[in-house]
Amino acid sequence: MTAQSPPQRPRRQLVDTPPLDPRLYEPTAERPLRAKARVLANHIRIEPHHHAWGQLVFSVTGVTRVSAGLSTFIVPPSRAVWIPPRRVHSVTAVEQADLRTLYLHQAVVPDSVAWQECRVLEVSPLLRELVLQLATDPDAPSTNEIDERREHHIAALVLDELQRARQLRLGVDLPQDKRLLALCEAILDEPARHASLDGWAEETGASARTIARLFRQELGTSFAQWRQQVLLARALSMAARKRPMSHIAAELGYASASAFTAMVTRAVGMPPSRFFAEA
Repeated sequence: MTAQSPPQRPRRQLVDTPPLDPRLYEPTAERPLRAKARVLANHIRIEPHHHAWGQLVFSVTGVTRVSAGLSTFIVPPSRAVWIPPRRVHSVTAVEQADLRTLYLHQAVVPDSVAWQECRVLEVSPLLRELVLQLATDPDAPSTNEIDERREHHIAALVLDELQRARQLRLGVDLPQDKRLLALCEAILDEPARHASLDGWAEETGASARTIARLFRQELGTSFAQWRQQVLLARALSMAARKRPMSHIAAELGYASASAFTAMVTRAVGMPPSRFFAEA
């Protein structure tokens, strides 16, 4: 047995908060790229919404989870999620996150097929600094003045960096069945609360056989394989913050770092050190 269930803790509740008034940051033909800064406390969720422009989400510090359509993405600071125009999405702080949101006018959104779907992108040091220069804080309007000519130049560089950004596979598929979706959301919030399907089944009041069948029907995979993807995504976010392997293993419910290393090696065909470095 490679994983152990941690001591039971009270379930953490998400607190929904509406998005900031999008009209304050709406990109236009004259200003096609806008950005804002926002701090999200732990387990605060920006409720599902959509808008006519494209959006890039990443955090300077902290880890966020972006859900859009039938996928969710666990994103450390070195990564960003692209959300196409008119796509319903929500953003959750897995831990307190210093968030940066970039809005792109439809006219400057690349028209290739790849940009019509959500995707995870690598945030280069240059892209990070450019967005930090561009983003404004809605709580401190007096400090947000930016020269329009400077904004124009920064925006051009941001768009060039986005075109060059490397795409990464960090998404986790979500089901349409409401019962299974509620279970998957609970696992995403606290993947180590139960190590086995039986534990999750007991909590939800459904039989383990029923849940296993729903996973196969809705997601074409087993519960164990799906949860493994969640654990890998969470491990990546912790590794990006330079957490020791022993801490990552313990937080994900593994009895030892060696047990966690064995799981990663079986799942991706390489040890965690190499997997984290390449991913």
